[in-house]
Amino acid sequence: MKKISILFAFLLVQQFGFSQDRVITTGVPFLLVAADARSAGLGDQGVATSPDAYSQQYNPAKFAFSQEAQGFSLSYTPYLTDLVNDISLGQITYFNRFNERSAFAVSLRYFGLGEIELRQNFDDIPNVVKPSEFAVDASYSLKLSETFSMAVAGRFINSSLKIPDSQGDASAASTFAVDVAGFYQSEEIAFNDFNGRFRGGFNFQNMGPKIKYDKSAGDNNANFIPANMKVGAGFDFIFDEYNKVSLTAEFNKLLVPTPQNPDINGDGDVTQEEIIQTNEDYSNIGWVSGMFKSFGDAPDGFSEELKEFTYAAGAEYLYQDSFAFRLGYFNESIEKGARKFFALGAGFKYNVVKVDVSYLFSASKVKNPLENTLRFSLTFNFGEKYDEY
Repeated sequence: MKKISILFAFLLVQQFGFSQDRVITTGVPFLLVAADARSAGLGDQGVATSPDAYSQQYNPAKFAFSQEAQGFSLSYTPYLTDLVNDISLGQITYFNRFNERSAFAVSLRYFGLGEIELRQNFDDIPNVVKPSEFAVDASYSLKLSETFSMAVAGRFINSSLKIPDSQGDASAASTFAVDVAGFYQSEEIAFNDFNGRFRGGFNFQNMGPKIKYDKSAGDNNANFIPANMKVGAGFDFIFDEYNKVSLTAEFNKLLVPTPQNPDINGDGDVTQEEIIQTNEDYSNIGWVSGMFKSFGDAPDGFSEELKEFTYAAGAEYLYQDSFAFRLGYFNESIEKGARKFFALGAGFKYNVVKVDVSYLFSASKVKNPLENTLRFSLTFNFGEKYDEY
């Protein structure tokens, strides 16, 4: 389906909050969208869930604990389905745990915005463009002990969203980023009526230079990329060899500076000069210093800093390692984006093939671009299995 000005609609949904105070916006926000159906069914979380082929996006350190030697996954997520039918997010991942302690993984995430018609006047012959963004990742994970592993990942990011100027220049913007992650998984513990296992994880993601779309402009016109911190924990209730329930919770915070109050003089009267000065000061913040500033720069102090954390909680029931049912909830402060939603998910495994699906229900007055959308993931695992315990 061809669209007129759908890019504007997309940006409006992605960066909702210009009418609100101090909502943090970044370039390439597709990096924060859950690309696989399992994590989506748990409320967009995955930093402390059990290892799977989708761990690359959430916590690559989990690959060192994978019971599968190798895995390949495909994921597809339709986007803005209430408006159009050709915007989507896709991801391909391959991992290989090549010995008892180490694993590596590579992935490609591609976000396509379909076809967009550009024209000066209604009757003009349109100039059809196909903007897109992608990220290529590679990670290495290593077990540092029987219960703890760490990983590093590198990421190349490319964004072709620039509309051609009068000279026809529509060159893509690009940058790079790194992740540093850790994962803890305890041995199975015997309780009175069941066995259990603790999990915990963290990931400092997308730490890298700003992305600049207009190369002719100064460095101050570059946009922060969505550096973020994920921290989570979980517990497995292992009732018998057939039935298991996992409960997980996750917190996330953007490591991006908070937009400041433009009322520099504090007189209640915001002038155009104050707005310009505030925006200039914000643009002058470097990406490294911005990460540290993000923990204490909210104009309203600690209470506002807490509002910049999102949280998610989820539960997964697994029967005989073959069938899974999932529930999840995600919450974001109404002053920082207002994303709130419930999620349902299911998974089915037969031999080496695993299929996952998920569905999202918005719980906010702000429309979610993934509302009422089915997400699909397909995984192929092969090679010998590792016995962790």
